[in-house]
Amino acid sequence: MKFLESVGFSKEEIKELKNSIADVMIETLKKNKRLVKANIEYLKDLGVKNIHEIFFNYYELFLMDYSNFTEIFNKYDREDLIEKLAKNIAIIEYL
Repeated sequence: MKFLESVGFSKEEIKELKNSIADVMIETLKKNKRLVKANIEYLKDLGVKNIHEIFFNYYELFLMDYSNFTEIFNKYDREDLIEKLAKNIAIIEYL
C-alpha cells in the first residue's frame, strides 16, 4: 500500500487503512495500484479536498475502470459536486 504515499497519504493513514479492511481487498488494491492512483488523481485534479476521507470509506469505488469512474463525476456541476462532497461524502452512494 506504499503506493498511496505518492498520492498524499501518510504512513499513519495507510497503516490505519490496512488495519480496517480485509487482506483480500488490500491485495486487490495493490494489484490495481495504477488504476487506484489514477482515480485518486482525477478527484484531486477535480478539486476535491477530502479525498482521503472518501477513499477510506469507499475504497472499492477506486477500483472502477477510469472512464466509468470519471463519467460518474462528470455528470455534475464541478463546484456543486465539490461542495456537496465536502459537506457529506455519503452522497457518493447516489451518484
